[in-house]
Amino acid sequence: MSTPPPVGDTLAEAVEFLHLFHEERRLPGVDARIAQVREEVALTGAYRHTREELAYGAKVAWRQSARCVGRVRWAGLRVRDRRDVTTVAGIARELAQHLAVADNGGRIQSVMTVFAPDRPGVGPRARIWNDQLIRYCGHRCGAGSVLGDPGQVAMTDAALRLGWRPPPVPGRFDLLPWVIETAYADPTLVQVPRDLVREVALVHPAYPWFEELRLRWHALPVISNMRLRVGGVDYSCAPFNGHYLGDEIGTRNLGDRDRYDQLLPVARGLGLDTSREDTLWREHAVLVLNQAVLHSFRLAGVRVSDPHTESELFMKFCAQEERAGRPVHGDWSWLNGSVGWAALHAVHHRYYDPRVPNPNLWPAERAYGPAGVVELTLRERHDAARRRED
Repeated sequence: MSTPPPVGDTLAEAVEFLHLFHEERRLPGVDARIAQVREEVALTGAYRHTREELAYGAKVAWRQSARCVGRVRWAGLRVRDRRDVTTVAGIARELAQHLAVADNGGRIQSVMTVFAPDRPGVGPRARIWNDQLIRYCGHRCGAGSVLGDPGQVAMTDAALRLGWRPPPVPGRFDLLPWVIETAYADPTLVQVPRDLVREVALVHPAYPWFEELRLRWHALPVISNMRLRVGGVDYSCAPFNGHYLGDEIGTRNLGDRDRYDQLLPVARGLGLDTSREDTLWREHAVLVLNQAVLHSFRLAGVRVSDPHTESELFMKFCAQEERAGRPVHGDWSWLNGSVGWAALHAVHHRYYDPRVPNPNLWPAERAYGPAGVVELTLRERHDAARRRED
């Protein structure tokens, strides 16, 4: 057998995290715990977090996530420890349970479900190909056009390559299946439980014609393509959610040109002059889209935030962090909403610590290429590592 991989970075991060955990939780015994972890890392190249360490590490990862404006709620994250669930069927059941727990009858609560940690020097033991657990298909049509979400064309192609069959009559809001793989099982298609997907049909309080656009969106944004790193240990399969900020749906998902591109239909409904840019018809249309999202979600009893309220809460978070003697890490371009940014005075005119400390959430390695082609499965990767060790 080969020798264990270098342990310097893992051990240094582990020691730093354990000091943080014991200090912030006011727990004794840090030296004994570090000695235990040091021995485990020396033997295996890794160590196993306690349930309490994992839960707190996940919360701190959210607290330090530079691109998230909703971090005032970090301490309320519900962490589901599912590290011992390793089969595709078991992971699928837990993902369904995650949807049910997080939906909470429309009163969306923040949840993270953590599966087995990555194998040191090899990579994930499990991963979900989808970037979110609920996404709509991007069906390729003739002449390069797309029916549905253009942002999901590659994922739709990947599912098709694995044998997925789209609906007989494709639509704009068809649910993508999950693709789950592990180090022991090839990528597997799993149908999303339709009864667990809450959707909101969009209407506008002042424009009855808006309903004729037949727009809708799902209630729950569960990110499934980010890697949780806590104390030198990576968890590439750790889906998590907060709740939607209205302009994530109205501006980005429905308004962007490379997504549903709905600004022109809305502008036409409003009777705006779209022949020139200086009429600012796009700005008018995107505000109406955002009004429809906020109105419809609240009418349906689904939790959603507007950018002004969320920015005020973020400034409260900044004050809390500064009182605790911690820097506020942030990516300025992500923290300023795309609607009404000029009125978000405090957030817009402040700068943040650009460093990205651990624990944190990092983009995970993508499982497929632009055309949905898989380069290397987890099973192939782990088999190659075993051959190197023998």
